Amino acid sequence: MKLTKFLVDKATCPANKDQFFYRDKELKGFALRVTAKGIKSFIVETTIGNKVRRMTIGRYGKVTAEDARKEAKKILGKIAAGGDPVAEKKQARAKSVTLREVFEEYLKVRKNLKETTRLDYKRVMNEAFASWQNKPLLDITKDLVARRHSKLGETSHARANLAMRVLRALFNFAMTQYEDSHGRSLIVENPVKRLSQSRAWYRVERRQGFIKSHELAPWYEAVRKLENETLRDYLLLLVFSGLRRTEAATLKFEQIDFSQKTFTISNTKNHETHTLPLSDFLYGLLLSRKKIATTEYVFPSTGAGGYIVEPRKQMEKVIRHSGIQFIIHDLRRTFITIAEGLDISAYAVKRLANHKMNQDITSGYIIADVERLRKPMQQITDYLLRCMGIKEKIEIYDFNLSLQKIKSSL
Repeated sequence: MKLTKFLVDKATCPANKDQFFYRDKELKGFALRVTAKGIKSFIVETTIGNKVRRMTIGRYGKVTAEDARKEAKKILGKIAAGGDPVAEKKQARAKSVTLREVFEEYLKVRKNLKETTRLDYKRVMNEAFASWQNKPLLDITKDLVARRHSKLGETSHARANLAMRVLRALFNFAMTQYEDSHGRSLIVENPVKRLSQSRAWYRVERRQGFIKSHELAPWYEAVRKLENETLRDYLLLLVFSGLRRTEAATLKFEQIDFSQKTFTISNTKNHETHTLPLSDFLYGLLLSRKKIATTEYVFPSTGAGGYIVEPRKQMEKVIRHSGIQFIIHDLRRTFITIAEGLDISAYAVKRLANHKMNQDITSGYIIADVERLRKPMQQITDYLLRCMGIKEKIEIYDFNLSLQKIKSSL
């Protein structure tokens, strides 16, 4: 049977199949593929190196049956002469792949990336590499990398280093994804290595910021005035619990045991389940959110479903009204700094912060009992409340009070 316009027009895919092939009897290797959705494409199908290879010529409608036949003859001729058009096409595609395309493929493959990490990477691409989006990856040289890193460093050393770490990851990913016809990587070297070879990475000191005791009152007052109650309560939970931002943002009501006055975080940085006691303040805060909840998340997104992601605008309001500069992680550092200042045992501090315990003999005998953390957790809470000037109001978090009273205190 010869693939003619008449036959192609009549061709259908059987109801019990995802796709079906109509093979031309006159030109071996030339075929029509019809999918269950009715899409018709001309292909070349042959064996190269003991492997069945298929190469799409074009979709019917954009290419005629006769033109597809002519192209199939050319391809089959190359294969007969020892060539591999499928590999050559793949190689040509790999050579022209752009930074944007590599980044999109990277996000598809790295399914385990946290949403906050994805947002950070996207921000880097839009801010640091906006003019490189459509540049072929192979055109990004060591010199270009060095100059861009230096330029970005004029604004922020930390952001410049972060941008180059993201770029380095994309090149490492591309080295495993794009190969020539012999299976060799088309990306033979990562140009970001130049920064290590020339010792050009910026020295960025680890952030040590936290909200000092005398700053907590104006900070709390600015947070309390936020119109967005979800963001307000989110910031308060962070400073009163020491949780990392994603741990708090993704918190669900099913993770809170109101009867036992505890809550559990399973998706942690060290991959160890983290259970903490609820202080009186946290109990009241979370109970108030439970009573007005409309989703499974304690801190839902303003959009359709999901959880809160980036509270930058609300944080800017707090900074503007209080005059106190801070980032999200400073709230965790504030919690830990206060714990250490109250002479809470080092083991308890580590358990509260969910840091890895030192592998010494003594730590092996310590029982990780959440009840042993209840007293230090309440000590930290009481200290925060006193510094914020609301210690005298602590009785309003009595669990039997109404939701209205609980909310008014926040």
